[in-house]
Amino acid sequence: MHLSHLRLRDFRNYGRLDADFTPGFHVLVGDNAQGKTNILEAIYLLATLRSFRGVGSAQMVRHGAKGYFAGGQVVAESTSEVKMYWSPAEKKLSLNGESVKRFTDYLGVLRVVVFCTEDLQLVKGTSRLRRRFIDLLLTQTHPFYLPLLQRYARAVRSRNAVLKQRKLDESLLESFSRELIQSGSRLMELRAELIPRLSPLTRLAYKKISNDAEDLRIEYQPSVKQDFAVELSKSRNRELTFRSTLVGPHRDEIQFYLNDQPASKFSSEGQKRSLVVALKMAQAEYLTGIHGVPPILLIDDVMGELDAKRRSGFLPLLNRVQQGRSQVFMTCTETNWPRELSGHLRLWTVERGALKEAPKMGSGKLDGTSK
Repeated sequence: MHLSHLRLRDFRNYGRLDADFTPGFHVLVGDNAQGKTNILEAIYLLATLRSFRGVGSAQMVRHGAKGYFAGGQVVAESTSEVKMYWSPAEKKLSLNGESVKRFTDYLGVLRVVVFCTEDLQLVKGTSRLRRRFIDLLLTQTHPFYLPLLQRYARAVRSRNAVLKQRKLDESLLESFSRELIQSGSRLMELRAELIPRLSPLTRLAYKKISNDAEDLRIEYQPSVKQDFAVELSKSRNRELTFRSTLVGPHRDEIQFYLNDQPASKFSSEGQKRSLVVALKMAQAEYLTGIHGVPPILLIDDVMGELDAKRRSGFLPLLNRVQQGRSQVFMTCTETNWPRELSGHLRLWTVERGALKEAPKMGSGKLDGTSK
């Protein structure tokens, strides 16, 4: 799988962009605030219909423009053309010329894994971010997961609306409670199945990039410990006080432990950084195992933050992506470009919203040797 063409109109600082990309390793070099990350954001948007920066569509419109367009060609078993337009007045998404009516018909056309500085919040931030990471991975591997998650979210919103009414409608609350239990129980089953599969991959990746420094463990901590219906019933008085649903997978937690100590509290910044890189490496390996082909890797200035020893643990994954005819897009500045990755790659310069291919680098594997 690879993105063979990217087209942008009025997206971020790109008034107009048309670029062709081959499978392999693409390095985008330029000063800060020139538009390198915007290209990665556009590719991620085409894959997931959202920004990895956590912003809304309005922030992605070029200053002074009415809306943005993002599109491209994806080559996998067949070639797919995707087009997306957004403005406050109009939203369009099409696949091969046909309007997309259900997101489940679209998701999976392009699969990506992003590595960015915001990933640190997976360790340091709220449980909502960790749930979102797990939900994205399940969405990328189970076609029915997104509709199930949407059903559950609607049930939570509807149930909360009933709890906020001045006079409680018991029959209506019970109706939404049944939907909450049905969809929520399945969500928790799928999350509980995923973590034991993801944890060994993350542990192995962490050992590679941390030189066997610590033992990493991931633990799923569901809000519901035993019977969902029973625990929901027991929480009724508290729910009436807080006027909110207090039990369910929307309150789940995923914890990371280094040598059996919570990483959020006891690990250093370097350990946290290595942990989230390992987690994303495991995501890529898991997707490769499920689908048989590697996802596209989007690496935003992360490699420059890792020392040479930690970067060397990254190289086998990069090689597998190249051998699998997928792609790596990596951004960096001239000062933090990891020179040992100067093997088989295409170098692009980015300046003021303009992308230009630089002279070709040497060929060969990413073996940690400078060219």
